Amino acid sequence: MRSELSATSTIFEANRARGAVRFDVHARDGVTRRGALHESGSLRVRFPSPEDQGMSGVFVNTAGGVAGGDRFDIEISAADRARLTLTTAAAEKVYRAPGPAAQLNIALKAGADAHLSWLPQETILFDRARVQRRFDIELDEAASLLLCEIVVFGRTAMGERMEQGEFVDRWRMRRGGKLVFAETVRLDGNIGAKLARSAVAKGGAAIGTVLIVPGDEVLLERIREASESFSGEVGISAWNGFAMARFCAQDAARLRADMMAVLARTGAALPRLWLN
Repeated sequence: MRSELSATSTIFEANRARGAVRFDVHARDGVTRRGALHESGSLRVRFPSPEDQGMSGVFVNTAGGVAGGDRFDIEISAADRARLTLTTAAAEKVYRAPGPAAQLNIALKAGADAHLSWLPQETILFDRARVQRRFDIELDEAASLLLCEIVVFGRTAMGERMEQGEFVDRWRMRRGGKLVFAETVRLDGNIGAKLARSAVAKGGAAIGTVLIVPGDEVLLERIREASESFSGEVGISAWNGFAMARFCAQDAARLRADMMAVLARTGAALPRLWLN
């Protein structure tokens, strides 16, 4: 029996997915161009036709999802005055993990007068999924950032809910070398019961965050003008020179609609894949 378990563990280890993407962009004569690109494993990035003077990148996970023990690393740098928008080809699915948690590590860097938009489609966690995600963001004081993330606990449209599992989300953002935002969210064990609590998600199955740098009260007022159209709960605040909107909704469709309404108020151009 012990040898069978050992053989199963060896097979599982061999089938774990690894993927990494690392590249930089720079501005030349007012147009953003890609520099060196490194890709490995099952993670790829593709660059559609340029839009205006910026660049767009689309991540593709050829593994078809994220499973226990998988690891994916992304490292992106936008040099001075470069403009870059990043998204994913589809929603990312995180499947049940009988062993170690999956690891997702994202490092973003933007130089002076650079603009970086991180706009992936939603991350869907299946029941008993285990994932640990980390964002490390470094911005020049004159850089701008738009970062959006949606996490869905089960495919509610198919009657599925995430009841058990682990979700750890660690964010650190530095601006001008100073730490201006640090947060770690941890949900584990009976996640379904925790989300049902009024002080957590009140039964909601989708949460989201929009981080806007720079951000101030003027921007908040523009966003609040759209509050009557929200179908879920949205909280908005600004401090340390940036703004943040928090979302909670019963399902991904409602949250996505609320997030798009907020993004419209910021003047951001959504990736075409969001509109399909």
